[in-house]
Amino acid sequence: MQYQDLDILCEDGPVIAVNKPPGLISQGAPVGVPSLVGLVKEYLKAKYDKPGDVYLGIPHRIDRPVSGVVVFSRNSKCAARLAEQFAERQVKKTYLAVLQRPPTDNQGTLTDWLYRIPNEPRVIVCGPDQPDSRQAVLHYRVVARHQGRALVEIDLGTGRMHQIRIQFGSRGTPIVGDLQYGATVPFPGFRLEDPRDSPIALHAAQLTIQHPIRYEPLEIRAPVPRPWREFGFPAVNSGSEIRQ
Repeated sequence: MQYQDLDILCEDGPVIAVNKPPGLISQGAPVGVPSLVGLVKEYLKAKYDKPGDVYLGIPHRIDRPVSGVVVFSRNSKCAARLAEQFAERQVKKTYLAVLQRPPTDNQGTLTDWLYRIPNEPRVIVCGPDQPDSRQAVLHYRVVARHQGRALVEIDLGTGRMHQIRIQFGSRGTPIVGDLQYGATVPFPGFRLEDPRDSPIALHAAQLTIQHPIRYEPLEIRAPVPRPWREFGFPAVNSGSEIRQ
């Protein structure tokens, strides 16, 4: 992937938002492997003809298999303001997911305690008495059902590692492509035997932050990846998958 291929969603003063494709590492990629941070820096360097290293503040990130909105800052002061918003849970995050099996209820709240396995990139559901466990809360509604699957819209109450993935997967309704948490169906166009690099049907569809300079709401939306059309949900194919 080249920086010219980036889907830039917003450039507003120091804020730049990108629609990350699934399967692309957000940051910290091995030498020779593209990362979202590296590509955005290349984009800024070329667009603004910047010499030397390009500063890029990184207030948050999303998992490699996940697609959607990622926000950056072009200066350190605004990066700190954005990071504080994420840390204080002042950012509204809305996700879309395609579940391999629909949930029982059309809407609801999922509450769990999660524990991250030391030195491993995975979490498990545990009890509240487990040392180092953290509570995870999300709210969901079923947007559509089609051929035994469900398209759900998710509002995060907390932002835990792999939260959406484990909360649905542990209930027998895994996200399509998420082999790590119970899925048996691959993301369209990818092999089952390649789980670490394969995308999953989880998309950061909308992010609302306070603009770090104007201090007014800035809503950023990201279209779902093209392979989602293969799921057959009319709301996805028409581009109206998020309620207004």
